Amino acid sequence: MLRLVAATALIAVLAGGAARADEATETGSLQALVEALALPELVEVMREEGLVYGEGLEDELFPGRGGARWEAAVDRIYDGGRIEAEMRAALDRRLGAAEIAPLVAFFTSPRGARIVALELSARKAMLDPEIDKASRERLEEMQADGDPKLDLVGRFIAVNGLIEANVAGALNANYAFYTGLVDGRAFDYPVTEDQILDDVRRHAPEIREDTRTWLFSYLTMAYAPLDAATMEAYIGLSESRPGRDLNDALFEGVEAVFEDISHELGLAAARFIAGQDL
Repeated sequence: MLRLVAATALIAVLAGGAARADEATETGSLQALVEALALPELVEVMREEGLVYGEGLEDELFPGRGGARWEAAVDRIYDGGRIEAEMRAALDRRLGAAEIAPLVAFFTSPRGARIVALELSARKAMLDPEIDKASRERLEEMQADGDPKLDLVGRFIAVNGLIEANVAGALNANYAFYTGLVDGRAFDYPVTEDQILDDVRRHAPEIREDTRTWLFSYLTMAYAPLDAATMEAYIGLSESRPGRDLNDALFEGVEAVFEDISHELGLAAARFIAGQDL
């Protein structure tokens, strides 16, 4: 569910603390980066993904008993402003002006702007189950044909550690959701932390496989129009210090807020499971 990928899956660590002399300049640079990455638009897509996930939780855990009250709870929990604020804070903590500058230069160039637009449009499209299915089928065809674009996409995924980061984030979110269920007394029997951890770890292999498939199907669809030279330039940015720090910061911000969101979802779901909102 976290799936923290995008051009925006690529940022740097500055310790917080005393105000800096060039604070106004850095604030402006950060805003320029936020706009270059289309961060508000990405957050809106992530929020839509969360709302879809919430529908699935109702179907799985308390079918037909959530209704408008569950929809309202999920809508409140997946607050786009909250998600964006956490991501901005992570960027601000970890990036200095010297690192923001090359990132803004890349993502505001015609090539970089096109990458951001393609990633965003593809991620929006993946909200449609039929398009998601079609992208997976297309991936299978590319694999059968030995399409060279897969090597480039695979390198991009590996350089950014997208599989490991997404799997770790998903497991942490699942743990937070489970503890929310327990804290909300969804179960009429005791559940230990070891039991929660065992159950979360048990699903790790399927999460890893689904993450890998989703990443490749999404990114091959997004990058289909890009030539090899553009992909190589993007991979090169990912390998640079600014690119690595951007990636780390965005994952840090999203994972932090989604752990909180997952725990709150668990608490809310517990009330419906226990029949408190019937």
